[in-house]
Amino acid sequence: MDSVTENIRQQMRKGVLEYCILSILDRKEAYASTIIEELKMANMAVVEGTLYPLLIREKNQGLLAYRWEESPQGPPRKFYTLTDKGRATLMDMDIVWREINDTINTLKK
Repeated sequence: MDSVTENIRQQMRKGVLEYCILSILDRKEAYASTIIEELKMANMAVVEGTLYPLLIREKNQGLLAYRWEESPQGPPRKFYTLTDKGRATLMDMDIVWREINDTINTLKK
């Protein structure tokens, strides 16, 4: 894969990463390592340095809440959950995603 294609892939992934995070947290609460693992399993590679600023921004926007839980190994873990505002935002993102997908499919015909 050439560098142009890789750059396109990275930019498109960045554009949907927040949507992916909210989608994961809609199913269950999770801590950062779990979110990263789920993203990797879905072929959406992301590192902690990318994830944490997004989690902070989403929390500051009122989309996420968190709670601390003691860990049997190491420091306490911060578990993230969606707020009501986060669920409403995810529903809006679902609509926009379908609209974009429909537009692209129409244009490719």
